[in-house]
Amino acid sequence: MGNKTFAIIKPDAVKNGHTGKIYDRVLTAGFKILSAKLMKMTLAQAEGFYAVHKERPFFGELTTFMSSGACMVLALEKENAVAGWRKTIGATNPEEADEGTIRKDFATSLGENAVHGSDSDENAEKEIGFFFTESELISNQ
Repeated sequence: MGNKTFAIIKPDAVKNGHTGKIYDRVLTAGFKILSAKLMKMTLAQAEGFYAVHKERPFFGELTTFMSSGACMVLALEKENAVAGWRKTIGATNPEEADEGTIRKDFATSLGENAVHGSDSDENAEKEIGFFFTESELISNQ
């Protein structure tokens, strides 16, 4: 089990003013923020990041949405980080998410579900590397 994961506060949550509230959830759940940046992904960046879903029917809608406005990308650290973050954010579909999870509280739909979370340690490393250089990752050690 790894100690890093990657998260995105998606354009819907940023637009709706939830960035600070979600940041608070990150910290309350015991994560250290190794790096964070507010950015607006280009369509090419979104397509590159979500390339694994290129053949899926929702790819165009997803990449258009993710490049539609500002988002916050974060590299997070905690023991068993991927599983811990997935538990904190809840199910992809906010209607199926547990009470008190980020998606239950802030997502507006399956497509606009407030946050992204890596699904494996391997993908966490890849996703962190997609947005951050090694020198941007700050450890409190």
